[in-house]
Amino acid sequence: MADSQRRQLVGTVLPSKMDKTVVVQVTRRFAHPVYKKFVSKNKKYYADDPGNIAKSGDTVKIIEARQLSKLKRWRLVEVTQKAEGLK
Repeated sequence: MADSQRRQLVGTVLPSKMDKTVVVQVTRRFAHPVYKKFVSKNKKYYADDPGNIAKSGDTVKIIEARQLSKLKRWRLVEVTQKAEGLK
């Protein structure tokens, strides 16, 4: 499967102490089917980060991959924005 056919998501890295794995929270907004107000839903994805380059608070792009462990089915593509002001 070519990379262009795989799903890509953009989300924020959550704090985690795992090695070579990041937890990415993806937020999606949609209109409620009955009330038509906008609703936000969050979902967590476990992504492979072999270089440990993503840190907590970074905005990253992840892509679908083969299953790497019990929960890991995504791969880190790039860090689009570094976290600001974290101590």
